[in-house]
Amino acid sequence: MSVSDAAEAERLLSAHAVRAAADDMLRLAQDWQLADWQVDLSRLDAAADLTADTVRLNYPDLNVPFHARWRHFTANGRNLWTELETPTDPDDLGRAAFDLVIPSVLLDAGAGMAWRYHDAATGAALGRSEGLGVASFRLFQSGALSSDPGDPLQADALDRVDAALIAEAFQVTDDNPLAGLEGRAALLRRLGTVVGRPGELFDVMKARAIRGQLSAPVILEVLLDRLGAIWPGRLSRAGRPLGDCWTHPLPGDHDRLVPLHKLSQWMSYSLIEPLEASGIQILNVDGLTGLAEYRNGGLFVDTGVLVLRDPAEAGRPQVVDSPLVVGWRSLTVALLDKLAPMVRERLGVSAKDFPLARVLEGGSWAAGRRIAREKRADGGPPITVVSDGTVF
Repeated sequence: MSVSDAAEAERLLSAHAVRAAADDMLRLAQDWQLADWQVDLSRLDAAADLTADTVRLNYPDLNVPFHARWRHFTANGRNLWTELETPTDPDDLGRAAFDLVIPSVLLDAGAGMAWRYHDAATGAALGRSEGLGVASFRLFQSGALSSDPGDPLQADALDRVDAALIAEAFQVTDDNPLAGLEGRAALLRRLGTVVGRPGELFDVMKARAIRGQLSAPVILEVLLDRLGAIWPGRLSRAGRPLGDCWTHPLPGDHDRLVPLHKLSQWMSYSLIEPLEASGIQILNVDGLTGLAEYRNGGLFVDTGVLVLRDPAEAGRPQVVDSPLVVGWRSLTVALLDKLAPMVRERLGVSAKDFPLARVLEGGSWAAGRRIAREKRADGGPPITVVSDGTVF
């Protein structure tokens, strides 16, 4: 192992590397050097208008929370987390919150258009991320992830998770299919093998705080370091798994590595609230990036900011490691950085009061879903991506 390889692995496992690679991808697109995509930045105004309008529609008072898994632990207006009998000790509460959120985020890869979860306690019928959120919450609440029936609100028995358990908890049938079922179960088993109890990462991050303060990119760095081995079949450098990082061809005859870290960054956003509840101040939230997923990416395709060089590709299923998908996701990150200040200007808010995490929630993710419903009967993304349950 060379020092340079180790340093390169360290660099790639960071939010800074995601942003730098995205900026490079956008420059290539603007220079017409990408085989799959061209970019029309004049259409960003339309994307910003739609996003700002969506923020006002969803949050008229502009009191927008962060884009986090916590938004999906609600059903029919009920906050399910507050209905639990949670620990009173702040550290125990933080560990329990990590035990809920980390597996839940990993279970959130795209559900497919047909799947629904029917929550008996609230009467809600939910699909997509909202349904996956409530289903994973109920799985955690049931104690199925705990080794101790007397302490159900912990996830220290992830080794027992299999496809049958997930299928039962998520109400999967032939008429209610869930994409990537085995992939989700295997991911949780690997999480248990590699990490043990996810709540232990609360203590790791708390120990990284300096005088009660923790930088948000450090949350991501801990996750990428500790969770790297759970991702199946991924690239590695200097013996370190690189997670959501893929090759993409450069003009010429060689490839480069493009880090994205979508699920890990959403997990990072989702861990801010329990860390803050324990008394740790989170700094530099905008040090994390926008999320390279199909709602944000779909917003830019559907508003004409991103245009396929070959329109016929939109009708063909794309695998996640294809140059088309890797380029789409990376361009999405760069374009979200350009979109955010335009949205703030339209809303009359500052970057300090309205960081990227609020733009995403208010926001670009919801606007991407909104325009998808307007353009396609099933509300699906403009590009069909073949999911194995571990990327989106």
